[in-house]
Formats: sequence, structure tokens, C-alpha cells
Amino acid sequence: MAEKPKYILAIESSCDDTAAAVLINDKVLSNVVARQQIHEEYGGVVPELASRAHQQNIVPVVDVALSRAGIQKEQLCAVAFTQGPGLMGSLLVGSSFAKSFALALQVPLIAVNHMQAHILAHFIAEEGFDKPTFPFLAMTISGGHTQIVRVDSYFSMEVIGETTDDAVGEAFDKSAKILGLPYPGGPLIDKYAQTGNPKAYQFTKPQVPGLNFSFSGLKTQILYFIQKNLKEDPDFVKNNMEDICASIQYTIINILMDKLKIAVKETGIKQVAIGGGVSANSGIRNTLKEAEKKYGWKTYIPKFEYTTDNAAMIGIVGYHKYLEEQFNDASVTSKARIEL
Repeated sequence: MAEKPKYILAIESSCDDTAAAVLINDKVLSNVVARQQIHEEYGGVVPELASRAHQQNIVPVVDVALSRAGIQKEQLCAVAFTQGPGLMGSLLVGSSFAKSFALALQVPLIAVNHMQAHILAHFIAEEGFDKPTFPFLAMTISGGHTQIVRVDSYFSMEVIGETTDDAVGEAFDKSAKILGLPYPGGPLIDKYAQTGNPKAYQFTKPQVPGLNFSFSGLKTQILYFIQKNLKEDPDFVKNNMEDICASIQYTIINILMDKLKIAVKETGIKQVAIGGGVSANSGIRNTLKEAEKKYGWKTYIPKFEYTTDNAAMIGIVGYHKYLEEQFNDASVTSKARIEL
């Protein structure tokens, strides 16, 4: 007798995107994201505004996810949600809804670590995308995190390197702000970098021991570099935007790749996967593909829609936790900070 399919509803509300997805086993039936535009005028995410927007968005987003999946809520086997890390107010909206919905449907509730979800997004069944085999190295790069993780199984992971200050996404966004680009600036640096000379300007890479990262010094260096050149030429940024962005991006990618090379050498693991919002960056994707040929690595780059915050990645963790009956009761609490 064929195994009964598992329908998982997943909810993601860790920052400023309200997302819901429905999975049948490891396959995505729907993946809906409501983005919050209001933060753009403030140049960054405003936590209070984010949680209010989640309250407005969550019911319609879940409704659309169920509708697009073509299933009734009564068919759901479990409700998975982001427990953390993230903004506390935003997390509470998602967890409160998930708890109520699971209770009403009398189905299991599954709490998911957001960073674990970025890594396990590679296990979503997608045509043309291979799944890594264990063990592999995962580099999670986003607005709030920069980590190198050794992944031995779905639920056995060890952080072997991480940032000691700013995350890589923050370095991109703050560099963009220095250049007068609107928020979120990371994708704009990527866009301008594609037509610039990556070796036009040189920035010093921080000397951080081991597998850890640091980006605060680079950010300060970029600020002083821009201030100095603007004094000499008020149109410096405007006239050299592509080259400046290409040089910044080239430096950041080199910092990431240097650490990844050390991690591969130290662990002997040549399977490398990336995840998190910054893995959407075209420069990082291209460099990783080149590394596959250059160093004999096997690299895994997620489908674009699974790089930024989304609920499908929460759903795939939910599915694997469901198989192992790793359920939570209503006393489970949201956590702004949570270890992998």
C-alpha cells in the first residue's frame, strides 16, 4: 500500500516578509510571499511596523497558499513555523497563528530554526537541482548571518565559522547606503558591479584567524575611501558607481571564498552549498560555479526563490521533522536568538 502523502503548511515571519507555503512531502505546491514596502523610506526594517504588517498579511497569505496548492485546510498533516532567530514581534505573529491553526485542525505543530531552513532548502524536490549528500559544508549568508556550517545529517549541524561583528548582507547594504543607494542596497551593488571593473579600487581584507569573518572594518574603510574621494571630486561616486560597486563586491566575495577554501581543506569535505538572501548575488553564484571547476568541488546553489526568506524552506524542515515525529506543544516560545 502506497504511503499517504504528507501535506505541510509552513509559515515564515522572521523579519519583514510574511510567507506561507504548502508542501506535499518534499515538493512545493505553493510558495507565497507578501513583501513590506514601507521600510524602504526608513532605510531599513522598522520592527514595530513589520509586526503590524504581518498581522494584516498572515491570513490572506495563508489563504492564497492553500488556494494555489489546490487543497483544503482539513487535508493538512502539520503546521510548521519559524521559531527564530528574527525580530521578536514578527516571530510572535507567525507562531501565534501557527499554534491557533494547528490547534483548530488538531494536527501537530512544528517549530523550525530559520538558519537550519536556509541550509535544508537544498532538499526541496526541484527539477534540475541536485540534493547534497551528507556530509557537506553550508555557507549561510544573509542580512543577519554569516556562517560556515558542517552538515552531517538533517538535524546534526555544527557551526565551524561565523562573523564576529556585521553579517555579509549588512556589509552590502551599509556600503550601498554610503554610496547613496536606496534600501535594500545589496541587489543594487550586484547590479552595478556587473558592468564595473572589480580591480579598479583595492580594499584591505580583514585578518581574522580561523574560519571566522569580520566585516565592520571593511565597511569603515569604504566609508573613509568615499569621503576622501568626494572631497576631491563631488561627482566621484556618480562617475564611478560601477567600478566602486564591482570593487566592493569583489573584496567581499574574496573574503567569503578564502574562508571556504580553508574549511574545505580542514574538513576534507568538497561538497559546498550556499543559502540565505546574499546567495542570490550573481557574483557569489558565478564564483562558486568557477570553484567547482577550479578546485574539484561539488557546489549547490539554491533556486532563486529559495534564497531570500520564504516559507518553502520552513516546510521542508517541517516535513523531515514530521517523519521523525519531532513535534512541539503550544508552550513552545519564539526566540530572537537561537543556536543552530
